[in-house]
Amino acid sequence: MIFITAKFKIKPEYADQWPEIAGEFTRATREEPGCLWFDWSRSVEDPQEYVLVEAFRDDEAGAAHVNSAHFRTAQQTLPPHLVQTPRIVNSTVPQDDWSLLGEMAVEGQG
Repeated sequence: MIFITAKFKIKPEYADQWPEIAGEFTRATREEPGCLWFDWSRSVEDPQEYVLVEAFRDDEAGAAHVNSAHFRTAQQTLPPHLVQTPRIVNSTVPQDDWSLLGEMAVEGQG
């Protein structure tokens, strides 16, 4: 799968509304057949920073995502709300779901 983590620094006046601002893009991406997950989290240390954790089935699904109409729309509608260009880590990993963190295993859970 293609595993991507991106950090978005939001302008202070938009930080609380970011989930709604990015809402249509998020919904459309989650509906893509090759999207495994597309999840936003807000930093507990910096309320202007959101982290996007996303994964796509393979290169073909990743290409479909960046070539989609909703991605092109997001390229126009999201940047005006940002302080800076988002930072990204993009990697291909040989799995198709989350693995268990064995070092913090919960007794009796698989």
